[in-house]
Amino acid sequence: MTHAEPEERFTAIYHAHHPQVYAYAVSRAGRTLADDVVGDTFLVAWRRLDDLPAAPLPWLLGVARNVIRERYRDDIRQASLATELRAWVAEADADIADGVAERAAMLAALAGLGEDDREALTLTAWQGLSAKAAARVVGCSTATFFVRLHRARRRLEQAMSEAATVDRHRPVRIPDQEYAR
Repeated sequence: MTHAEPEERFTAIYHAHHPQVYAYAVSRAGRTLADDVVGDTFLVAWRRLDDLPAAPLPWLLGVARNVIRERYRDDIRQASLATELRAWVAEADADIADGVAERAAMLAALAGLGEDDREALTLTAWQGLSAKAAARVVGCSTATFFVRLHRARRRLEQAMSEAATVDRHRPVRIPDQEYAR
């Protein structure tokens, strides 16, 4: 292998998977920490380039997961993620499109779930991973992941149905800064 081949392989992997690794980092650690997580993840990938499997995305997301767990305490990560999800809900509430109420309810319900439930749902729905690949990311068997995913979906549906009973026709308050525009 020439010296340029590992660099080209790494560059190709980086360009192919950076968006998914970044999205995963945002969904788990928030935007403020995502760049650091992604940087550390790809540093590990560079150092262990020979260990990368042919389909490296689950491996990269597993590394990102470990970076997050090692570098950030649970309460900091949860606070950052909760802030991010609240910001998404606020954005959805301020939007006028027809699907906004449903989007806001979904995001609010997702924010109310536990960390493991959110991770199972976002790995499959947002990251597009198969259950087998997602199981590798979280470090469990495919069967165990299917059970976790089923329970997470059931809890999300329950949270959404509970949110549907709340009156969503409340007036939307526009922050004072909006008037200044």
